[in-house]
Amino acid sequence: MQVWLSCAWLGLVSGLILRALRQHGVFQAIPVSKSTSPDAPCVAFIIPMRDEEHNVQACLKSVFAQDYPADGLEVFVVDDHSSDRTVSIATELARHQPRLKVMLSPPLPPQWTGKCHACSIGACAVSPEVEWLCFIDADARATPALLASAIATAQAECLDLLSLSPRHQLIGFAERLMIPCGFYVLGIFKDIRQLQSHHDDRVLATGQFILIRNSIYRAVGGHGAVHSIISEDIALARLVKQAGGRVALRNGRHLLTARMYTGWRTLWPGLVKNLVDMFGGPARTIRVALAAIVFAWSACVIPVAVGMSCEKGATAACLALVPASAGTAAVFGLHIAGASYFGVPLWYGLLFPLGYAIYVLMSVDSVRRKLLGRMNWKGRTYP
Repeated sequence: MQVWLSCAWLGLVSGLILRALRQHGVFQAIPVSKSTSPDAPCVAFIIPMRDEEHNVQACLKSVFAQDYPADGLEVFVVDDHSSDRTVSIATELARHQPRLKVMLSPPLPPQWTGKCHACSIGACAVSPEVEWLCFIDADARATPALLASAIATAQAECLDLLSLSPRHQLIGFAERLMIPCGFYVLGIFKDIRQLQSHHDDRVLATGQFILIRNSIYRAVGGHGAVHSIISEDIALARLVKQAGGRVALRNGRHLLTARMYTGWRTLWPGLVKNLVDMFGGPARTIRVALAAIVFAWSACVIPVAVGMSCEKGATAACLALVPASAGTAAVFGLHIAGASYFGVPLWYGLLFPLGYAIYVLMSVDSVRRKLLGRMNWKGRTYP
């Protein structure tokens, strides 16, 4: 029995690793391009900000450093009722950057999220003649080739919405432990090839960078059509896809960096608010979380249990120890390789059972908040 169990464990691990490698292969990086053509399409950056005094200067500096024709670029910062120095810093920068417009978001209407409202305000200020809108988060840092590369990819692939996943800056313990675990779970339980298909209604997108045609943005109703949804990035991408537009999520880690969270205080609510929507409902979220933790702790329990039986003299157990140990070594190797990919110390790859255990608690909290009908984010409570 232990031989069969160990072989099944090795087979499962091998299948999951192959799936992860295939998923990574589908998640293509966009080519780097530089645009010096005077007829490059006009683009408007729209950057919603709420209490971003530590990010506003670096974010805007990277935006204005783009290798892109200056007369084809506008930048709108929309402040969402910040209580810090965000507005004053942005306003001071605007004095030296005529292409930068700082806008104050009016009072938040009922049933709207703050980010959707700020994005909508910014988009409404853009002329209909501007061909592309580029929504970018304040914690993002762009390389000079970002915009030109994104435009070139969108045009080459006839895309209506292009979202780029950044390289995540993981500095604190919470970020280094949880962010990689989140991507492992996504890579195992989400079929990226199917979601990227133009024939599937489901989508993948990240709000850290969304480049969308202005015409289709207006046609689907923009952020006003998803004004009450916490995961507005996925909801907007789904609307575009349902309207017949072409949507793609690409790897932009060589062009864009971001630090989404700074410790447990921001990471916990930031992940919790998206989990249920990301995995398609409370029941599926819990199933995914339980499967993840069973898989993680099986890597520890199975070889230990088999090894104890072998030590007691069970010949079959000693034979089973080989595939059991091989499967577990592969699991740890996968997570250590992941730590290297995310640029964190390799020993974080040994802590994945703890990460998945915390992920289960986050999933339960996400479902609880969903069933209670309210979500907390950036000082607001949303229905």
